[in-house]
Amino acid sequence: MAGIPDLEVFAPEPARGRADATASPRTLTDLAYARLRDDIVHGRLEPGAKLRVEHLKKLYGVGATPLREALSRLTSDGFVSAEGQRGFRVAEMSLAELDEITNLRVVLENLALAQSIRNGDDAWESGVVAAFHRLAKLEQAEDPDLGQWEDRNRDFHLALIAACTSQWLRRFYETLYDQHKRYRNLARIDKSMPRDVHAEHKSIRDAALGRDVDRACAENERHIRRTADVTSRILRENTGV
Repeated sequence: MAGIPDLEVFAPEPARGRADATASPRTLTDLAYARLRDDIVHGRLEPGAKLRVEHLKKLYGVGATPLREALSRLTSDGFVSAEGQRGFRVAEMSLAELDEITNLRVVLENLALAQSIRNGDDAWESGVVAAFHRLAKLEQAEDPDLGQWEDRNRDFHLALIAACTSQWLRRFYETLYDQHKRYRNLARIDKSMPRDVHAEHKSIRDAALGRDVDRACAENERHIRRTADVTSRILRENTGV
């Protein structure tokens, strides 16, 4: 794939503004949850890092109560671990967990994809075509923005399952997608195993639009496992997990 490495890495973002003091407690909790989750997924908060409420208050401009509620939600999602009375830490990472997350993502995403292909109408097809087009423009660029590529990659996978009617399935899938993304973002860019990711995405798109459920699911699983295989090797070689 021209210009796109197998794995994407993000530099830390600039500090963000403080929360609106007039926002409701519920809104502040949602805000803290979204920002913490994003920083964990993109590696700005590293695995095992202590999450001190006083520090997070200054970092996000949110009070202690919304932060603790957000941390509890992130614990339920598996992004944070609670240490009894000792507070919270960013969840650790392991090869065994990567394998489990990969297997679960394959199962849930393919369930959603199969249902979406069977239910999809003209609007669904148009959404898949548009999302693929936006993604392909970056995949074929000489010097693509990796953060933008990740956003469009996510949009493409979500467009494929957009006609899935199970809200629970979609909710669990999105959590697993971010857990998988967390591992990809930890790994260093690797060029020793050339891949044509654009061709992989095109194969999934063609099978989905052709209403070939079996082929679409097979191509999608192959795509997910290729990324997991590269990530696993890099984790073993460079991080010791």
